[in-house]
This record gives sequence, structure tokens and C-alpha cells, in this order.
Amino acid sequence: MMLIMLPPQSQADRTEPYTNIQPFDKTNDTSVEFFFKPSTLTALVVALSVLAYVAMTNDVLEEGRDKKVLIVLGINVLYELLLVYLLFEDLSSARRFMLYFDSNLNVPLPEKSYAEDCALSVTTLWNAFDIFCVAHLLGWLGKAIILRDYWFCWILSISFELAEYSLEHQLPNFAECWWDHWVLDVLICNWLGTYLGIKICQYFEVKSYVWRGFRQSRGLKAKTGRVLKQMTPHDWTTFQWEGTSSFSHYCTVVLLLSCFLAAELNPFYLKSLLWMEPDHPIVISRLAGIFICGIPAVRELYDFRNNPSRKATRLGAHAWLLFATILTELLIIVKWSRGLYPAPTPTHVKVGWTIGSMLLVGYPTLKFGVPSARRYLRRRGRKEKKIPLKSD
Repeated sequence: MMLIMLPPQSQADRTEPYTNIQPFDKTNDTSVEFFFKPSTLTALVVALSVLAYVAMTNDVLEEGRDKKVLIVLGINVLYELLLVYLLFEDLSSARRFMLYFDSNLNVPLPEKSYAEDCALSVTTLWNAFDIFCVAHLLGWLGKAIILRDYWFCWILSISFELAEYSLEHQLPNFAECWWDHWVLDVLICNWLGTYLGIKICQYFEVKSYVWRGFRQSRGLKAKTGRVLKQMTPHDWTTFQWEGTSSFSHYCTVVLLLSCFLAAELNPFYLKSLLWMEPDHPIVISRLAGIFICGIPAVRELYDFRNNPSRKATRLGAHAWLLFATILTELLIIVKWSRGLYPAPTPTHVKVGWTIGSMLLVGYPTLKFGVPSARRYLRRRGRKEKKIPLKSD
């Protein structure tokens, strides 16, 4: 069998256009920049608003009803699957992975401190008002809608500022002036957002019902009001957590407070580790997603522990999945942050955490443990008196 050798000049010319093929990713931008255009961001805000409306209008979760709220559960599932994937990646691989969402990422960012000029004056206060003040206000408005308890929001607000104090040796952007912590954040932005959120809850709680249909409403104003009322929640439940009524309620409140603090602190660490700006669309989407998923999750927790009229036999899927999501974020932060925060914990922070832990343990011990022990000893003493002594 003969092999026919072609002369060199008859072989394919590698310089021809049809043979000089370049990979697609070298000639085209494969990053999804489309999602970060202004028009697309507007569509994203509208879509997230629709999902928030779905979560609020399906406030009552009954078996076999309100299937639309499963969309919210599906979003939480997808986010949890993404977190599980990132949990098994190292930090450098995760930063390269985020390039698929935004080609401008994977660039180190300088850490900003807000405690450079702490002189209290009208000028410094005015300069401190920025877009993040609006974000604080909207964030606490959302937390008030989720928790529906004025004092719970106050405790959470103060606890978060104390957490910032104790973690500023790791993240410089936690370092703020004292008036920024307690005046601008707690007394102005957080309080105003909480107040507006509670007012919204009170409106939904005591809203008047109009039994006339759309056709029976006369005039454009009446018809518009009828349409708007149709979009309000099916019903609304006021939360009364009663954290001091029993030991189980106390543990529920402490667990919920811990989850909210972790959900608040996690994005600060994640954006710092992944080199993202605070106003990046991914960061904003994460905050909005946790808010949307938190509405049915907290409702399920309340029905399971505190609601006497709708006592649930088991904790719902939204609550379990959101707890797993926050825990997975925390595990990712612990894994990626090894060796990145070498600064030792200050002594005053250790003392503060020790005192706080003692109070968390000491209060239920005195409130519930000591009275229970006394009741047990009294019952045991009465039983011993009723038992006749055996004669020798």
C-alpha cells in the first residue's frame, strides 16, 4: 500500500481566514455586562419588587394554597446551591469565578475608614449624609416589616453597632466616629426606618375593608383605591415575640437575633473578600434577596413558636433554608478569611464579649432556672411529707 505525500505547497495555508480560527472568548466579551446596564438594573429592581410583593401578599402560608410564594423558596434554593459550590472553592478561584458575573471584578480595593475626622460639627454631620444613609433607612424599614416588633428592632440596632465596634480591627470600614454610630445610624437612620416600617405594619393590621366590587365603585379615585387595596396583603399578623415569658421564647428570640446579626455582618466580609464595592449590583441583590426570603421565614418561625391561633407542628421550609443559607455564608467567611486578619482581638473587645455572654446566660438562669428549681424543691418536699415513715 503506497502513501501519497503531498508537496508542501499543496498543504493548507494556516494564514488563510478559514483556518486561522481564534477562540470565542478571545474575540468576544463573555462577561454578562448586559445585566449591569442601567436599563437592566431598573428591570432587576422591578423584578425584586414583584417578588417582595408576592412574599408579603402571601403572608398566610396554608397547606395547598399560595403557590406563588414557592418562587421565593426557589430563589433561596438557587442562592444556597451557589454558596455550597463556593464553599468548596478557595478564595482565588472564587474571585476568578466572579468574573463570569462582572469582568471588572478581581481587582483589590482599598479599605475605607469612616473615623478620620470625628470632630462634631454641622459640617461633618452634613458631609456624613450620603447614599448609605438612605440604604440604612431602607434596610431598617425592611427589618421592621420582617420582625414587626419595635423593641426587637431597637435591640438589633444597638447590637449591630456594638458588633461593629468589636470587629473594626478586622474590617477598617467598621471604624466610625462615635456620633456616626449612635447619632447618625441609631437615632436618625435606623430609628426613622424602623418607625416607618412599624407604621406600615400598623396600617396593614388595622386597614379597613371595602366589600364593594370594582364595578360598584364610582369615580376614578374610588376605582383607583379599590385596585390598590386589591394588591395589599391577604391578612397581616402582629408579632409578639414575648422573649421573657418562658425559656423557650427566650431562646427563640436570641437565636433570631443571632441570625439577623450574622445576616447583617456576612455581606461586609463577603464583599471585602471578593473585592466588591458596597454599591455593586451583586451586593445589592444579595441584600434584597435576603429581605424577600426573610418575610415568609420569620413568619414560619413565629407561627411555630409564638402564634397561639395558628400553632404550627413543625418549622417551615423557608425558615430552615434561610438558616442554612446564613450558616453557609458564615462557613465560607471562616474558610476564606484564614490568615487574612492577623490583628489580635483587643482586650476591651474580649472583655465586652465575656460580659455579654455572661448576661445572656445569667439572665435566663435567674429568670427561669432559679424559680424552676425552687418549685421543684417545694414539690419534692410536699411529696416527702406525704410519705409515711416506716416503723422499725
